[in-house]
Formats: sequence, C-alpha cells, structure tokens
Amino acid sequence: QVQLVESGGGLVQAGSSLRLSCTASGRFFTSYAMGWFRQAPGKERESVAALNWSGSRTYYSDSVKGRSTVSRDNAKNTVYLQMSSLKPEDTAVYYCAAKRISNSDSYYSNSNEYDYWGQGTQVTISS
Repeated sequence: QVQLVESGGGLVQAGSSLRLSCTASGRFFTSYAMGWFRQAPGKERESVAALNWSGSRTYYSDSVKGRSTVSRDNAKNTVYLQMSSLKPEDTAVYYCAAKRISNSDSYYSNSNEYDYWGQGTQVTISS
C-alpha cells in the first residue's frame, strides 16, 4: 500500500507558475505509474498529466499541454507537476494518484485505473 501527500498549491495570479509535488510513502515507488488529476467545483474530475514508472513517457491533457511539465524523482519517491501561464480556469483541487503496475511501460490517463489517491491540494488562480 502507498500513501500520497500533495503539496505546493496556493493562491496565485493569472500568468504565474506553480510546482505541485506528490510524495509517496512506502517502498517500490518504481512499481507505480503516476498521474495528476484535478476537480473544479461542480465539475467532474479530469486528467491533467500522467507518466510511466521511469518518467520517460508522459501524457498531458489538451487543457495544460504546452504549459505544464510532469516529472518524477524515483530516488525521492516524488512526482512533480510544474505549471506555468496559469489561468483562472486552472482553479481546482489537484490530486495525484498511483497505479500499481507489473511489466508495464505505459502511462494511464483514466482515473478509474488508479489504485491510490492523495488528499488533494487547492490551486486558486485569480484574474
């Protein structure tokens, strides 16, 4: 089992940048593909970014593509989401998630595929 703790959220102005972090407890972090999701008030949870166990393969939703970078440091059991040129529509609770894998080099963008979730971190972008 793995526990995930997100950090780095906050209130920033439009056009600013933020780096979210998600640190996993436990061992064998490389046994997990990781993903970032977000949920705005009144909306469904949506995929933001994902990466495979090594970080060599990444996925971005159209809403953040070109403005975000997802990465991981397996030595620190941590995954990052660097976001820039933030917009008010980026306001949401951001969650990281872990999917246990076995002999897979894939990333996963569907929230239903993930096994563990963090508690979320609030990101608010003011206009």
